Amino acid sequence: MKDIVAVIPVSSFDESKTRLSPFLTKDERVELLKVMLKDIINVIRNEVEEIVLVSKDESVKDYAKELKISFVKERKHENNYLNNALKDAIEEVKINFLHNDILILPSDIPLIKQQHISTVKNMNNDLIISPSKGGGTNLLCFNNEYEFEPCFGEMSYFKHINTATELNMSINIIESFYLSLDINTPQDLGELLLHGVGTYSYEFLRSMNIIVNSSHGTERLDVRRENEK
Repeated sequence: MKDIVAVIPVSSFDESKTRLSPFLTKDERVELLKVMLKDIINVIRNEVEEIVLVSKDESVKDYAKELKISFVKERKHENNYLNNALKDAIEEVKINFLHNDILILPSDIPLIKQQHISTVKNMNNDLIISPSKGGGTNLLCFNNEYEFEPCFGEMSYFKHINTATELNMSINIIESFYLSLDINTPQDLGELLLHGVGTYSYEFLRSMNIIVNSSHGTERLDVRRENEK
C-alpha cells in the first residue's frame, strides 16, 4: 500500500472562479472555494500522510492553518505559474517525505470520495491519473523516484500520459464521473447540487438559493438563483 503526500495548488482566493462571475459575487466565489477545499480535505485527511496547500496568497496560508494542514509559499515565477508552484511544493515534500508518492489534486473537485484515495493507495503503478471533462487532469499520483514533472494546462491528461510513457512508468487510469467534475460554470454548480448532497459545498449552494432543474434547451440543466425568473 502506498504512503502518499497530497499537494493542492490554490492560485489565490481573490482570483478564484472568475468564470462564475457574475453568477456569484466575489465573496461568494471565495467562500465556494473554501468549502470545496474543506470537502476535499475532509475526504483525504485520514488517507494520506500529509496535506500541503501551495499558494502565493497569505490568506490561503491562514486557511491552511485553520484547517490544520501544511502550507508552502509559492515563489515568484515569470510564467507557467501553476506548474512552477507545484515544483515548489514537490521540492519541499521530497525533503521531508523522500519515499512517499505524491498526489496532486485540484482545489475544485468537491465530489471526490474516500474510495478514490483508497483505490490509489492500493495500486502498484508508478503513475495513477484521472481525467477531467475536456482533457484536463483531476487526480495525479506519481512515484517520486522518477523525474516526473507535472504539466497542467490544456489537454494535460494526455501530456501526463505521454510523459509517463517516455519515462517507462507503469500507468493506471481511474475513470470517475465524480472526479471528472471540476467546478467552473453554473452548469457545474448544477451537477454539484444534484450529486453533492452531504458536502459543505452543497450546503453552501443551497444557502445561496441556487436551484437546478432539467432543461430541454442548449444546456442540460437550468441553474439559477431562486429569485431569478
